[in-house]
Amino acid sequence: MENGEVYRATTEAHPGPGRGPRSGLAAYFTLSRLTGFRRLKLLELVLSLLAFICEEVVSQCTLCGGLYFFEFVSCSAFLLSLLILIVYCTPVYDRVDPAKVKSSDFFITLGTGLVLLVASIIFALTHDNTITEIAAIVFGFLASLAYLTDFSFMLREKCKEPQQRKGDAAVRREYTEPLNA
Repeated sequence: MENGEVYRATTEAHPGPGRGPRSGLAAYFTLSRLTGFRRLKLLELVLSLLAFICEEVVSQCTLCGGLYFFEFVSCSAFLLSLLILIVYCTPVYDRVDPAKVKSSDFFITLGTGLVLLVASIIFALTHDNTITEIAAIVFGFLASLAYLTDFSFMLREKCKEPQQRKGDAAVRREYTEPLNA
């Protein structure tokens, strides 16, 4: 046998698209769309996850309603943040209408921030004063502050955009077309 048939080179000159330093899921994930204030999405994700983890560590409670509500809201906040990040950071963003993504992000961020703030206040009023509960409350308040700050940036950006009504495009087209066409 010749060495060429048995042994092959261990490195390829041009690896295929499925191999290399960014292969698998990493090849589809990019942070390039998270510019400016959109980086707050990462902070929202981490803070809501920390709030949920700290709340899950709580072993006993006397008034559990606030704890259970905070558990549901912090987990939902984490999952919604993860969903929005997946849309922004994967090729899914290229396949959907960016205006609809921004609109969904706008209302999800507002709703999540307000509900997480209410859940944090309720949990702060009903907690048993353990260190994990206090940590969960602090992370909950910080996460709701991050959500509401992100919402205020999006609101400011939305107010700066020129408002175009649906009928404006048809009217403009009417006036720019020649009369004899």
